[in-house]
Amino acid sequence: MNVEEGRPLWRPSDELVADANITRYLRWLDEERGLAFDSYDALWRWSVTELDAFWSSVWEFFAIRAHEPFTSVLSEHHMPGARWFEGARLNYAENALAGPDDRPAIVFRREDGFALDLTRAELAERVAAAAAGLRRLGVRPGDRVAAYLPNGLEAAIGFLAAASIGAVWSSCSPDFGPRAVVDRFRQIEPKVLLAVDGYRYGGREQDRLSVVTAVAHELPGLEHVVIVPSIRDQPDLRDVPAATRWADVMSEPASPAFEPVAFDHPLWVLYSSGTTGLPKAMVHGHGGILLEHLKSLSLHLDLGPDDRFFWFTTTGWMMWNFLIGGLLVGSTIVLYDGAPAHPGLGALWRLAAETGITYFGTSAPYLHACMKRGLDPKTIADLAALRAIGSTGSPLSPEGFAWVYDAVGRDVWLGSISGGTDLCTAFVGSCPLLPVYTGEIQCRCLGAKVEAFDTEGRSVIGEVGELVITEPMPSMPTSFWDDADGTRYRDSYFDVYPGVWRHGDWIKITERGSCVIYGRSDATLNREGVRVGTSELYRVVEALPEIRESLVVDTGELGVDGELVLFVVLDEGRDLDDALRARLKNEIRTQLSPRHVPNEIIPVPDIPKTLSGKRLEVPVKRILLGANAEDVASPDALANPEALRAFAEFSRERRKR
Repeated sequence: MNVEEGRPLWRPSDELVADANITRYLRWLDEERGLAFDSYDALWRWSVTELDAFWSSVWEFFAIRAHEPFTSVLSEHHMPGARWFEGARLNYAENALAGPDDRPAIVFRREDGFALDLTRAELAERVAAAAAGLRRLGVRPGDRVAAYLPNGLEAAIGFLAAASIGAVWSSCSPDFGPRAVVDRFRQIEPKVLLAVDGYRYGGREQDRLSVVTAVAHELPGLEHVVIVPSIRDQPDLRDVPAATRWADVMSEPASPAFEPVAFDHPLWVLYSSGTTGLPKAMVHGHGGILLEHLKSLSLHLDLGPDDRFFWFTTTGWMMWNFLIGGLLVGSTIVLYDGAPAHPGLGALWRLAAETGITYFGTSAPYLHACMKRGLDPKTIADLAALRAIGSTGSPLSPEGFAWVYDAVGRDVWLGSISGGTDLCTAFVGSCPLLPVYTGEIQCRCLGAKVEAFDTEGRSVIGEVGELVITEPMPSMPTSFWDDADGTRYRDSYFDVYPGVWRHGDWIKITERGSCVIYGRSDATLNREGVRVGTSELYRVVEALPEIRESLVVDTGELGVDGELVLFVVLDEGRDLDDALRARLKNEIRTQLSPRHVPNEIIPVPDIPKTLSGKRLEVPVKRILLGANAEDVASPDALANPEALRAFAEFSRERRKR
């Protein structure tokens, strides 16, 4: 199936537009500020040119709970170093837990069938007890609380408890290996580590106590290791240093208490993938995340108290932090701990039916996998409650867009979004006022001045360029941890265009304001001056039923031509024979360009990915250029480190030739 990019698929109904949160916001702007906008584009342009007016309107519209008001909105208007909402004192957790009542707050499901739901009142009670327990362990504002936990109740409660104290949260999924965990947590020197004794995935139990013990011994300043039981009722803690039990932390009821903190007081630390060198430890503030997630979840995803909001994620991906933000808008968040394809690829769709999910968030690779396997979710699960699907992690192909409308439902609103851990949000995303076109992200998000720069640093429309952000946003990192003079921060985003955030993606902004992401700009395929994003080639290659996944590398360097090498994972029972090679080359030649026909096509057992599921294009390129596999990617930072062996072996044989 080959689907043309830009084909109209869906338009919002009059009822959806009339009832949308963003419509209510537009009415509020008219009534309270005397501002009227006749299109989303006009609203967006105002939001990125009148930053003080826009972000103060977000504060007022969402009635932010604050202990002290702000004295100015943007007192330092430059990047990096923008200063937002100085004078304000607030607390993220207080806003997330506002108005506890009998409405459901969390619906939790585990792949082994365990289920537990909490109302907002019950969640507030548990958070208060956990915060009191952490205080008994000596946790104070500014202390770090690290978590090695799955996507379950304890992670959500632990985060909100730490935030309520003014402590700094940081989490890793228990599928991270010990080196990946130490590389992250050692940088921030946590006082307390919350850790699980094990987890279940794909029908198997994984014991993690030995990993927890090893990690604890390598964290300077660690005073307590709190073990959360998962695969045992009473895990043996004799070898775990400074161990205590989660039940002891939760043992004493307490009243909710929220520490007022400055707008930019650290809320959490997120990390880059860390495939090479230490991961960047990115600090986000209470206020910046609060405003950004309220804006994104309410105005762009159109979530509210009647929604059940789900995203398939682990605690090691920023989408977990984004999912927890659903509490800010009163939605019920659905947490799932387990494998997305256990006992079959339809597991998440059945979860959606069972729990009444209204907004189903997942990754583009999952949707592509469902498409490739011919799954028809609407026939295996009752998706009557489902009104929207979110997709992120990598570009969703036009074919993926079309599959959603064919196999899930004609009336569903598909919101492809893109952003990053760096800002913990999407800066190009969805809008309930706009149509959906195949392969296109609906819009640039409010308050995010995203532009495409050509090779001369000029903003272009209708052409592929570097994705840049030319005005500050409140959720940009306040700093990197242990980067006192800001050198590493500046070098990460502002080294190419001073004062302009360069994100590292290729983007095209269309005449109608929609966007297409083409993959990482540092992994682009530049053949004789013709640039193609890797996602474009993957779309062509993986449209063939014989190909499950692929990875492409251009071995050229600055001023030196190289070869284009395509690696493919074949579907079960398929062979890479001469006929399939010829078909692959012909599809690439006719659908992309003759210049992008690969010099070699190599079958491999698996494609190496980061723990968050991104393909390792740049590290594989370095392997092909002669680097050792162990030097280009830390095994503990990969979901499948053994996959690199085939690439290293190919590189060795290639050099012999």
